[in-house]
Amino acid sequence: MTGKTQTYRVQVADVVRDLPLIEVAPDVRIAFVDCLNDAALTHAAVQALAPKLEPFAPQVLVTPEAKSIPLVYGLAVTLGCPYITLRKTPKAYMHDPISVNTKSITAAGEVQTLYFDARYRERVAGKRVVLVDDVVSTGSTIQAMAELMERVGAEVVARAAIFTEGDPQRWTDIVALGHLPVFVNGQQR
Repeated sequence: MTGKTQTYRVQVADVVRDLPLIEVAPDVRIAFVDCLNDAALTHAAVQALAPKLEPFAPQVLVTPEAKSIPLVYGLAVTLGCPYITLRKTPKAYMHDPISVNTKSITAAGEVQTLYFDARYRERVAGKRVVLVDDVVSTGSTIQAMAELMERVGAEVVARAAIFTEGDPQRWTDIVALGHLPVFVNGQQR
C-alpha cells in the first residue's frame, strides 16, 4: 500500500500502476484493475499473457462483460482466435439465452447472472476454450463461466487473468501474471 490515497503498486511488463484500493465490504479493500480505461496496462497484459496461453491452443476465448472485454479482444487478435462475451443482462437480440448465477466480489454482494447467447453454441461446442477475466478473486465468476461452457459442450482448457487475488494457493490452476493481496482492516493478506 502506498500513500494517503490508498493504492497498491503493480507492474505488468514495463507498465507500473498504483491501483486504487476500493472497499468491497466493511473494512475489506481490493486493488481495482480497470482494463476499460487503461489501454497501456491492458496492452502490456495482452503481450505478457498471450505467450502463456499459446500452449493451450485455444480455439475460442470467453469472458464476462465488461471490464475484461479489452483484454479478451487483444488476446483474440494476438492469438488469432474468436472470443465470446457473456452478458450480465439478457438482450432482445439473444437467441434462447442460457444463464447461470454468480456472486462477484465487485458486485457489492449482489447475485449476478451471466447469459450466453445460444446462437454461438456452434462456435464453442467441442472447441478448446480459455476463460479470461481481469482478476480472479473469489472464483465465482470464472466458475460460472466454466459451468456455462460445460452446458454448451465446450472443453475448458485453461482459465486466465491478469491477476489472482486473495489466497494464492487457491489459484494455482489460473494462468496469471501476478497476485494481488486483499486488505482487511488495513492489513495486507
